Amino acid sequence: MFNLSNLSVAGVKNDILAGAVVSVALIPEATAFSLLAGLSPTIGLHTAFILGLVTALFGGKPGMISGAAGSIVVVLVSLIAAHGYQYVLLATILAGLIQLLIGLFRLGKFICLVPQPAIYGFVNGLAIVIALAQIPLIKHQGPLTYSLVALTMLIVWLFPKLSKAIPGSLAALIAISALVIGCGLDTRRVGDLADISGTLPAFHLPEVALNWTALKVVLPYSVIIALVGLIESLLTLTVLDEMGRKKGDSNKECVAQGIGNTLCGFFGSFAGCAMIGQSIINFTSGGRGRISNLVGALLLILFVVSLSKYIALLPVAALAGIMLVVCINTFEWRSFQRLKCMPKADAIIMIAVTVVTIYTDLAMAVIFGMVISALVFAWQHVRIAIFAQEESAEQKVYQLEGPLFFGSVARFHELFHPEKDPQKVIIDFARTRVMDSSGVEAIDKLTARYVAVGKSVRLRHLSADCIELLTQAGPFCSHERDDADCAAR
Repeated sequence: MFNLSNLSVAGVKNDILAGAVVSVALIPEATAFSLLAGLSPTIGLHTAFILGLVTALFGGKPGMISGAAGSIVVVLVSLIAAHGYQYVLLATILAGLIQLLIGLFRLGKFICLVPQPAIYGFVNGLAIVIALAQIPLIKHQGPLTYSLVALTMLIVWLFPKLSKAIPGSLAALIAISALVIGCGLDTRRVGDLADISGTLPAFHLPEVALNWTALKVVLPYSVIIALVGLIESLLTLTVLDEMGRKKGDSNKECVAQGIGNTLCGFFGSFAGCAMIGQSIINFTSGGRGRISNLVGALLLILFVVSLSKYIALLPVAALAGIMLVVCINTFEWRSFQRLKCMPKADAIIMIAVTVVTIYTDLAMAVIFGMVISALVFAWQHVRIAIFAQEESAEQKVYQLEGPLFFGSVARFHELFHPEKDPQKVIIDFARTRVMDSSGVEAIDKLTARYVAVGKSVRLRHLSADCIELLTQAGPFCSHERDDADCAAR
């Protein structure tokens, strides 16, 4: 919620102006995504309003903008084609409830498992996707439109060097709109995209029989929508954290997204999530507080209800130019420099996530990056070895080094030769850890091998977590804690 003690005149002014820019920037994408799904543009605009309002009040990152997102609409298209709009509303409600549960159970923290190269890939991929989305808006529109786009980009870049009174993006929008409207230039306007006039969202229960058959249809879509929405939202939060050096609350954002999407379903709209392009517009325009989100949402619905005929006059070229600057600012250009210094595996992850983001969807890209990272990590840590060994006529002590888990089990078994060892064998785990049940199973099998040839095995210097795992390892395993340091671990 709002913390009035942190408000300042300059901060409020920046938030209001940034919110005004964002409210206009939300219109083309919300309209386009609605049309892509075969729905009325008003539905997408209502999504941006409801979700924007809820995240303004309860979101985990002040200044992060949410609305209708292409990554979610892509999932909805097939559901609409197969079952219709009413099933979309039910899927949206269930997706919101899933997100709400994820936030309440504090699972949002697992976004930290996404490796940095995957985040770079996500940012770069999304920047390219946003840029590609602008092409249909200005394609085949002629030299005038292209010139207006270039002029818009120039104003966005240069205006902040002349004045900090208003954001460069707002200055560009005002200047280009005044030029186009004042001179009556023949260029594409917002009104040419679709009619955005409408009313306030109204409460609407999905006209679907709530039974197991319906749930089986929508539940897979709801799970995908929930995960895609949270992945995009939490990665956007991570990007803004890095830009602003101030950490957001991932679990709080999950709850806000869940509440917002549940309400969207009950008010006739489809699901949405955080939008990295508009969030960066807001951030670079000075919007750091919740007021910017609130102003953006309220102005957007005001445009829909009362001012649609004026918004329809705005040139598409100005909005496309602003978004192209956002793409340039969003792209992680430093990643090219880091590419030379990165380990090959990290470089492959970054490039792969970028490509998959462009050609499939964000969720698939991030999961792909995490799987590759996990496999690389496992491969790099499969090396378990004998650090040292002491041998006498009666016993032999093996000092191991490296983790014992599913990836290193095969190597672990190769280290030992029960037939050649003395009667007593001690395996020292002071420099290693048993990480999972595969490691426990490996110890069980190894001790069984020694027992089979009439020899004994004792485990030494096990940590407390290892001992806990080994309590279920089988009848052959034994362990000794023969010093105070070991007992304390």
